[in-house]
Amino acid sequence: MQARILHWSIPITKLLPKMHRREYCQYLLLTQINHTVTYFAEHRQIWSHDTIRDFLKEDEVKPSDLWQRVKGEIIPSPFGYILFDDTVLDKNYSKKISLVRRQWSGNTKSIIRGIGVVSCIYVNPETNQFWVMDYRLYDPDGDGKTKIDHVEEMLAHTITYKRLDFTTVLMDSWYAVTSLFKQIEKAGKLFYCPVKSDRLVDDTNDAEAHKGVAKLAWTTNEQEHGKIVHLKTMPKGHRMKLFRLVLSPERTDYIVTNDMAQDSTNAVKEIVGIRWKIEQFFRETKQLTGIERCQCRLARIQRNHIGCALLVWNCLKKNAYATGKTVYELKYRLLDDYMKQQLAHPTILFS
Repeated sequence: MQARILHWSIPITKLLPKMHRREYCQYLLLTQINHTVTYFAEHRQIWSHDTIRDFLKEDEVKPSDLWQRVKGEIIPSPFGYILFDDTVLDKNYSKKISLVRRQWSGNTKSIIRGIGVVSCIYVNPETNQFWVMDYRLYDPDGDGKTKIDHVEEMLAHTITYKRLDFTTVLMDSWYAVTSLFKQIEKAGKLFYCPVKSDRLVDDTNDAEAHKGVAKLAWTTNEQEHGKIVHLKTMPKGHRMKLFRLVLSPERTDYIVTNDMAQDSTNAVKEIVGIRWKIEQFFRETKQLTGIERCQCRLARIQRNHIGCALLVWNCLKKNAYATGKTVYELKYRLLDDYMKQQLAHPTILFS
């Protein structure tokens, strides 16, 4: 009788399987619309909402975890590209979630409340494939770092530790700063980067004062082959190539590069177009992984959710490359069997 009493006095939680990161990532991979902890608990009933929340509070997903998973999957190329950019995870209606701050969103073209994520993408132009291999969360109140600090840190880590083959860095105009240009050149790499229309340059070899790039005169030859300029704030005597890309009657982009051998505006347009793969990455993570959907307030849970969402995107992309399908096909076709079954035997009848 005593043994039976002891047996039944064991807390039920001791009998439940321990939750692991894999289970949470599997949930984000499969769920279609709702990505909350409550929804997970309702459909995976061996763990309660509190158990899942406690796990997310205790786990610690790091950028190095992403690299450990992806490093064996990347197909390097001696002509590889490294892409840097940031996106804002929309938390505009969240008032008490940690890491949320007001910042500019390129998606909405306005200032919103959200969590900034700075990402590093590797592109193989020979296979037309790309992988996310590093990221940082923008939390200046917590670590005192700017987005530029994060990019410089990821670039240094890529060169020193990851040791991937690449020749060129592509980034947004936000990162067109002297310190980053110098870091890239010191590493012996090339960069192509847009600059704002009021960025001060000199195309007269010190004969005139610097002026905004939009105020420069362009000959037909310069329009086709670019022009040599000095970018203000760069060391005296330093030279770059500047290209003017007329994309539409309403939009003209100005691209600076340290690739002094480049003499084709059309080639520059193709190279700069590679940068849109990181925009594709941002779109896919937001639409398919629920990266924006975590409602928990704690910073650690938000960090873990975002890290897991990036691991899930990597899993989707790996399977997409292996099967020749898109990540959208892989995600949405999970409902195919359900639709077939419901159309044959609907649970709710139309009447």
